[in-house]
Amino acid sequence: MLDLTYTAPTPKVIAGAKHDWELVIGMEIHAQVSSNAKLFSGASTTFGAEPNANVAFVDAAMPGMLPVINDFCVEQAVRTGLGLKAQINLFSAFDRKNYFYPDLPQGYQISQLYHPIVGEGEVLVELSPGVARLVRIERIHLEQDAGKSIHDMDPAMSFVDLNRTGVALMEIVSRPDIRGPEEAAAYVAKLRQILRYLGTCDGNMQNGNLRADVNVSVCRPGQYEKYQETQDFSHLGTRCEIKNMNSMRFIQLAIDYEARRQIAILEDGGKVDQETRLYDPDKNETRSMRSKEEAFDYRYFPDPDLLPLEIEQAWVDDIAARMPELPDAKKARFMGAFGLTDYDASVLTADLESAGFFESVAQGRDGKTAANWVINELFGRLNKVGLSIADSPVSAAQLGGMLDLLASGEITGKMAKDLFEILWTEGGDPAEHAAKHGMKAVTDTAEIERALDALIAANPEQVEKARVNAKLAGWFTGQVLKATGGKANPAVVNAMVAQKLGL
Repeated sequence: MLDLTYTAPTPKVIAGAKHDWELVIGMEIHAQVSSNAKLFSGASTTFGAEPNANVAFVDAAMPGMLPVINDFCVEQAVRTGLGLKAQINLFSAFDRKNYFYPDLPQGYQISQLYHPIVGEGEVLVELSPGVARLVRIERIHLEQDAGKSIHDMDPAMSFVDLNRTGVALMEIVSRPDIRGPEEAAAYVAKLRQILRYLGTCDGNMQNGNLRADVNVSVCRPGQYEKYQETQDFSHLGTRCEIKNMNSMRFIQLAIDYEARRQIAILEDGGKVDQETRLYDPDKNETRSMRSKEEAFDYRYFPDPDLLPLEIEQAWVDDIAARMPELPDAKKARFMGAFGLTDYDASVLTADLESAGFFESVAQGRDGKTAANWVINELFGRLNKVGLSIADSPVSAAQLGGMLDLLASGEITGKMAKDLFEILWTEGGDPAEHAAKHGMKAVTDTAEIERALDALIAANPEQVEKARVNAKLAGWFTGQVLKATGGKANPAVVNAMVAQKLGL
């Protein structure tokens, strides 16, 4: 079992020219809410539509248009909070965050600064088998997304696509509990997994549906412990924010570069300026985007067009009662019910589709055998050809049927691999294919015994060697399998070899 008690992770130590330094990382994850309509309008959220096709009058900030809250987006935020073991605030309110970009028609973003819908929670991040840390969640608030400015279509003009404008986002803000690039990537991966299990965000980072703002600072050893005691952020050093990261690999590279950049400045006697930076993956460096704004720079004030959001505990309880089984619980169940290793259970619960496929295959069968075939044979083949589990040519019912033939002794392991190949290319019923292709294990022990007796009689030297070193008895098993065309049951042959040779 994993230790669910919060302990500070072992920090990544970076050796500078003069001192050792430790990394401190906090993250703000922007997760697009899975919803057919936007946060304050009925416009579609379908990805890939023609530019400016999914824009309602309120999204375009037409005069007189008023926002109307999408209660399903609120429900999705509550469900996310419950999934992260967070406090659900029955009272929350929306505020205007004022800034001016061409892709923000209103001139402000509707967000939640003072009264977020979700309070403190936690995410359990497994760093390696048996080693887990808690990253504390400070808050989750709902806000609307901005549009997209396009600068590469014309050398003299920029274009604006407002399709994303008003799309509901959950901003999930962590405490500065992350202590290294690998932990940061593991945290994003775990959070993405939970959101996908909940169905509150599809986690598609390529489409921008999950983006991370990474706050990085460095401090001398011992300073983080002082922060833990005092909650005084000055012990952690000046942070810089790396904006809009949408790749696990780039998150790690950007953190490593930014930490070393800050260390070089500090060891040279300089001062790190708090700012927002962008990561350039081609040059593997961060560059300044703008000075880091504070809340007062945005002139937040309560949105006068939206009443405070008051929800009832009974509604929250109803959502809680309909919560799905989450990754950690499913993994623990798979390990207990099917006797899986920590690694196998982690692989099989990585996403809902894989977990569901495996459970269908394993139901009523040997869990370890099912896991071996799903992970090694099926997943291996899918990865090789670039297919997802949803597009698998072999269904769970087909794979399960094949395992039934294997378990009953009707086919051997070698036959099972040949049968799997047929199912992959042709589909169909495993039993019918086995019969059609003459796949039937030799179960007649008299036939196996005759083949073995002939081998023993013809190879007396090999017999003596096997009696001295039992490992050499495998030669007899291999020869019998060869003589029967691979149709003999290896377990039966092994037992008979051991009996005949007195091992």
